[in-house]
Amino acid sequence: MGKLKQKLPLYWRLMRMDRPIGTLLLLWPTLWSLWLAAKGIPSVKNLVIFTLGVIVMRAAGCVINDFADRKIDGSVARTKDRPLATGAVSSREAIFLFIGLCVIAFALVLMTNPLTIKLSLGGLLLAFCYPFMKRHTHLPQVVLGAAFAWGIPMAYAAEAGSLHENIWLIYLAVVLWTVAYDTFYAMVDREDDLKIGVKSTAILFGEQDRLMTGILQILALYALILVGNRFELGLFYYLGLTVAGGLFAYQQWLIRFRAREACFKAFLNNNWVGVAVFAGLAMDYYWR
Repeated sequence: MGKLKQKLPLYWRLMRMDRPIGTLLLLWPTLWSLWLAAKGIPSVKNLVIFTLGVIVMRAAGCVINDFADRKIDGSVARTKDRPLATGAVSSREAIFLFIGLCVIAFALVLMTNPLTIKLSLGGLLLAFCYPFMKRHTHLPQVVLGAAFAWGIPMAYAAEAGSLHENIWLIYLAVVLWTVAYDTFYAMVDREDDLKIGVKSTAILFGEQDRLMTGILQILALYALILVGNRFELGLFYYLGLTVAGGLFAYQQWLIRFRAREACFKAFLNNNWVGVAVFAGLAMDYYWR
């Protein structure tokens, strides 16, 4: 027990519980989907299930990501002190922790319905595959986007009992948005990644990184406008999208010199994009 008590802070860091930004970026689109499925009043049960599920699966994703990167994180300035990179946590411990978190997440999903349970298998596969993609493709951010957006069909299915065909528009919007903000994140590590041979969209886009992330943000915003049209949303929703568009412009201004700290700040700022869209959506349903 004494050894476990010493390890708990290390496991906490390995699950990135001390850095909630990833959880928030995963949570906001899930809440968008719940609100759309329920037309503004989701069940408390599903709200609790998916909030806890987001926390647990993001933690599991961080653990398997660090396991996959355990031999290269030591060569990257931002990640060299991570528990697996330093040897403070063993690979075996990380695998057991990942399995335990997945079991907890699956137990939560079992409290939903058969369609959501089936969809959860796709989410688990995406979460497991993503960390290994950066060795084989310059598009790991696309796989991350697919994983981060998978809570959308799951939440909608849990609340509505079926999948609306237009839910995939939200899915597409979130994939595009994720690729944009995770490219900002990858721009922070670009110099280190080039040295160790890790691939990313930041490397693929090269000098066109600002242009490409800008295009992705515009496409994401356009997809969300289509969502508003298909789900017959009103003024408050579009005001939320206007704020999100302003935040995208601010992020482009932040990365104009491609400075590491500024790119990371632009990445973090995307939490407020999620807040803006959710606030607009929630207010739109509330004031009907």
